[in-house]
Amino acid sequence: MPFVTRPGAEIYYEEFGSGYPLMVFAPGGLRSRLEFWKRQAIALGAPKVWIDPTTMLADKFRIIAMDQRSAPEGQTKGALEADTDWNVFAKDQLAVADHLKLDRFHIMGGCIGSSFCLKLCEMVPDRISSAVLQNPIGLGPDNAAVFPEEFKRWTAEYRAVHPEADLATLEKFRLAMYDHNFVFSVTRDFVKRCQTPLLVMPGTDAPHPTVIGEEIARIAPNTEIMREWKGEPHIAKAAEVIRAFLDKHTPKA
Repeated sequence: MPFVTRPGAEIYYEEFGSGYPLMVFAPGGLRSRLEFWKRQAIALGAPKVWIDPTTMLADKFRIIAMDQRSAPEGQTKGALEADTDWNVFAKDQLAVADHLKLDRFHIMGGCIGSSFCLKLCEMVPDRISSAVLQNPIGLGPDNAAVFPEEFKRWTAEYRAVHPEADLATLEKFRLAMYDHNFVFSVTRDFVKRCQTPLLVMPGTDAPHPTVIGEEIARIAPNTEIMREWKGEPHIAKAAEVIRAFLDKHTPKA
């Protein structure tokens, strides 16, 4: 089983395809695990909503996907401490990249994965060739209640698997992750000076406000935007646009 050892955690990852490396961070909020690229809403009998990069981009790129340490049912094993924050998640992700000897790589995130991507762009800009931000989360003008309520639901799921988890510790974890504005992981000032090429795919619902995606695309200096990407009719085109964007920013030998 492919695991990478980190302080307090064993990070699970899988690889798909071959080519220039692309690390992908799955949607699902704090439940983020690689399975969610494949499952989406299909398990509920609903139409597919977004592309699965582990299959649709694996013909061109070496895809690395992982389970985050906060996923209650993920294969990554590790404790959440009061000081677990975006930096800890980024160090987990970089530990996988280092284990695989990836000096430079593309990144793609869905939902919370977009905020993971932006944190890596801030921490190690010299290692990130480009970033695809699909359905970015963020604090908009009318969704302030969304993330506390979602955290309550996640807490119940997490403690069902980890009954030893202390509520006071998890509340400090919540503050470390979500007691910020904008996209939670980085500031607007950083995004304004971020030189990493970004492909932004704004969301259309309360956890993924359109205004957040539009603002990222507006203030970042090196962006492209794709507004029509969600839903079965757009999946093939979205894959085409993402593939072309990544190919454009892949370093040429």
